[in-house]
Amino acid sequence: MSPGRVPLRVVVLGRGAIGRPVALALAAGHVEGARLAGVFDSRGGVRYEQGVPPFPADGAPLPPESLPETADLVVEAAGHPVLEDLGARVVACGIDLLAVSVGALCAPAARSVLTGGPGRLYLSTGAIGGLEVIRALAESGALRRVRIETTKRATTLVQPWMDEAERERLRTLAAPVELLRGSPATVARAFPRSANVAASVASAAGNWDLVEAVVRADPACADTVHRIEVGSDAGEHSFQIRNVPSPDNPATSALVPHAVLRAIRDIAGRAVTLI
Repeated sequence: MSPGRVPLRVVVLGRGAIGRPVALALAAGHVEGARLAGVFDSRGGVRYEQGVPPFPADGAPLPPESLPETADLVVEAAGHPVLEDLGARVVACGIDLLAVSVGALCAPAARSVLTGGPGRLYLSTGAIGGLEVIRALAESGALRRVRIETTKRATTLVQPWMDEAERERLRTLAAPVELLRGSPATVARAFPRSANVAASVASAAGNWDLVEAVVRADPACADTVHRIEVGSDAGEHSFQIRNVPSPDNPATSALVPHAVLRAIRDIAGRAVTLI
């Protein structure tokens, strides 16, 4: 960090497989130009930390409305409902927000509130790549179609809305099968934990109607695989990303905390940044 530059003050929302390693890295000083200012607790307040795991909870939590005095950036890693509620309040009080649960933007009402400012909304790339190509094509007017196909271990795709016969079919599946094909919003409603990637692709495309999302279950799939196919006037583009699941939460890719930390470094103003 340049001499005299004030560190970016970061508050982390979420203490799970994503939020905890991000907060620990900030607390340990591993992110140049940024420091941990606090974490949100389960009651929706901010507890200001000393940077020592497992984060002492001394003192009463402060409401999100107090953030402008103590934070420059809030990192959300707590799920769609929390992003829609607390994330909207963060942006409304003028604080910038880095969101991981991008699937919440599949709902037009949530998208409107979260992008309404005055705080800026940053969307984490999370578990995928290739978004810079999609954005460039979209902004040039050359983008024509995008398909994002996500394949996960069959047992991780069991959902509460499924009847027992469908749950048992997934638990005992012998071969890969397509479970759903439709818009990112359709995927978000049926498979919320698979919505972030589809929503990220749709956000990069800038046109949610251009994106088709597919969810596949594979009993032999140890990793999570994303295939992105892009058609444009500038050419055909294909990306495949194979992610190792987080050891703390198989529904989350181990890559995601690293993507979040990379984004914080960029926001904090590193000297050289790929954009």
